[in-house]
Amino acid sequence: MTVGMINPHPVIHAKKERLSRTEYPHLAAVDPLDVYDQIRDIKDPEHPYSLEQLNVLNPDSISVDEILHRILITFTPTIQHCSMATVIGLCLRVRLNHCFPPHYKVDIKVSPGSHADEESVNKQLNDKERVAAALENPSLRQLVDECLSNELAS
Repeated sequence: MTVGMINPHPVIHAKKERLSRTEYPHLAAVDPLDVYDQIRDIKDPEHPYSLEQLNVLNPDSISVDEILHRILITFTPTIQHCSMATVIGLCLRVRLNHCFPPHYKVDIKVSPGSHADEESVNKQLNDKERVAAALENPSLRQLVDECLSNELAS
């Protein structure tokens, strides 16, 4: 979809062995590894690699508060001017909304200092109306769906 790549030569990391101990725990507590296992294979919008392979995500970038039912994902774009940061965040949000019960509040943020427009990206990704409007855009929704449907094999 993008005319020219902003980061044509990203650093690729080896895929790690599966970390999750079980399938989604319907009745058990949710922990960061359960969350990570659901999102690690999402395809990057610009490259044929997963978010895990590009080190955009790792298990340490996820926290879960079981008492407050909150999940916090902090991701690191591959470059400071990544034009796909919002798309990556939307992919994470859509996936987590499908995987976890609605009583979980999901916050998605870029790592502090990792993006030139950090405040704007975080605002977009955590505002329900902005997220809904973004997902109503047919071309943006198609890009999100492609990233989620073209996940890389484990």
